[in-house]
Amino acid sequence: MWKRDESVRPTSGQPAAPPQPAARVPAGGGVPRQEAGQNMEKDIVNIGKSVVIKGELNGSEDLTIEGNVEGTIQLREHVLTIGPNGRIKAQVFAKSVVVLGEVTGNVTASEKVDIRDAGSVDGDIIAPRVAIAEGAHFRGSVDMQRKGGAVATAKPAQPQAAQPQPAPPPSQPANPQPVRA
Repeated sequence: MWKRDESVRPTSGQPAAPPQPAARVPAGGGVPRQEAGQNMEKDIVNIGKSVVIKGELNGSEDLTIEGNVEGTIQLREHVLTIGPNGRIKAQVFAKSVVVLGEVTGNVTASEKVDIRDAGSVDGDIIAPRVAIAEGAHFRGSVDMQRKGGAVATAKPAQPQAAQPQPAPPPSQPANPQPVRA
């Protein structure tokens, strides 16, 4: 028969508080943030300035790069921040991109690209919103596409009578001649 260990019981007559789970530390050694007094965790990964990555970098959390990356960076649903020491030679795909360092390559963002005053981008930018601070460096083109079909709804609808009619089947002549009797 099982017996409760009497040495574990609280001495004050109040029930013991359940053990609290240990705080989760995100990958990369970051520290969880608390926002506005709430116990919300936000995963943010930092790549230090001594780190060099060559190849494909994919992730599903916000990322700050202070080191060197060459290749492709894909964070389609998250924010990519290139820190002041960051040096990127890559094609970048993210929800939002903040550039404080140097980027060489095309940048595609589904929400916004923000080049801060010390930031530098040599490449094309595709994003619905682009901000370039005074003092920032940019060389390339900007394509500010609208999100999900906003262009299609901006065109006025054509009335039914103005729509082209389908062509007649090939077995019938295109312009029939009247028959004379």
